Amino acid sequence: MTTTTHIPTAPAKAPRVLLARLADAAIWLTPHSLLALVNRIALAGIFWLSARTKVEGWFTVSDSAYALFREEYKLPLLPPELAAQMATVAEHVFPMLLVLGLFTRLSALALLGMTLVIQVFVYPDAWPTHLSWGGLMLYLVGRGAGNMSLDRVLQIR
Repeated sequence: MTTTTHIPTAPAKAPRVLLARLADAAIWLTPHSLLALVNRIALAGIFWLSARTKVEGWFTVSDSAYALFREEYKLPLLPPELAAQMATVAEHVFPMLLVLGLFTRLSALALLGMTLVIQVFVYPDAWPTHLSWGGLMLYLVGRGAGNMSLDRVLQIR
């Protein structure tokens, strides 16, 4: 009497098919326009909230913001007063542009540059936070604002 041993020749296809269908569903549920919109709003929120801590009233750079740039941030090559004004303006303008989806690539690139300055000169130990911001910004720089944007309406690439 001979016995035969069953040796599987290939892994079961059912799990791979299910995973492929789930991947297809995830792609369909997360189109570029949705991802870009979420990234734009997330980044705008981060930088807008930071900007609002630097001003009094609608748009007067506060004495505490100037003190922060003199005492804690201490950027090389820029006087603290100029750095405070530049950062405050950038943190107001670029988030607004991101929400509108206007000049999205430029705005994300500008905020990425600002984040790199913060990482290198101000908070070098905050790299996990800055890396997560950078990932959102790089997506927008590389892929643009998506269909739900003024960039799309105005055909700005």
